[in-house]
Amino acid sequence: MSTLFKKMLVLCSVTAVLFTACSKKKNEVIKEPEVSLDLKLAASASFGNVLTDGTGKTLYCFVKDANSTSVCVDGCLVTWPVYYAANGNPPSGLNAADIGTITRADGKKQTTYKGWPLYYYNGDKAKEEIKGDGVGGVWFVAKPDYSVMMASKQLVGMDGKNYTADAKEGDGVTLYLTDAKGRTLYAFTPDTFNKNNFTKPDLSNNAVWPIFESEILNVPSVLTKDMLTVITSVGKNQLTYKGHPLYYFGSDAVKGETKGVSVPKPGVWPVLTLNTVPLQ
Repeated sequence: MSTLFKKMLVLCSVTAVLFTACSKKKNEVIKEPEVSLDLKLAASASFGNVLTDGTGKTLYCFVKDANSTSVCVDGCLVTWPVYYAANGNPPSGLNAADIGTITRADGKKQTTYKGWPLYYYNGDKAKEEIKGDGVGGVWFVAKPDYSVMMASKQLVGMDGKNYTADAKEGDGVTLYLTDAKGRTLYAFTPDTFNKNNFTKPDLSNNAVWPIFESEILNVPSVLTKDMLTVITSVGKNQLTYKGHPLYYFGSDAVKGETKGVSVPKPGVWPVLTLNTVPLQ
């Protein structure tokens, strides 16, 4: 067999192998990694039930979003990327009415839970990690069963004036107690330890300052459950914080309003903070 013929055989063999390999690659279906943005409920050994996306990546709330609008913008979004699920079908254990969508100032859509815009934390490198809870005292893991939540914003009274946490006129952000949906909670200064001294037996004034009725479930990590107690007030279960019975203000029409801080004058119905002095 001539040298030239041998070279031609080798060349044909190599060509055939390459053609076969290319054909396989052409017909081969390459699978992309699975990505699911659907809202899910996952069990955590440390936090109980938490909200995640469909791949198990943890979601968070920012308590500065007290008005149901996102104030996490620009550089904040590098650390806390927006979560949005076009499919709003709730998983078992969540109420569809608690899930919503907002359009941010930048035009992007964002999923909300109980009025709180939801975010990822870029420090969570794997599913089921929850490293963002408590960051800065204003970021908390999203949960379905908070008894109370926190909000962080300027207090504005019914009189339109700005107030600080000590019930004085002035500018300044206050971190204060709310219900799970961000509605402001108040204390009544004449109340005594775990005793409601405001609500009348016939509930005739309950519409003005409604009793906050709740069980003790979970709390943001800046609080502990032993700060809460359930008492019975005129036949209703009322939650107390550090011995202070908790109330809504009937004229706070939407999440984030704090009109009650100036009614009937500042200091009578204060908001509750981490520094609230326990009643004895």
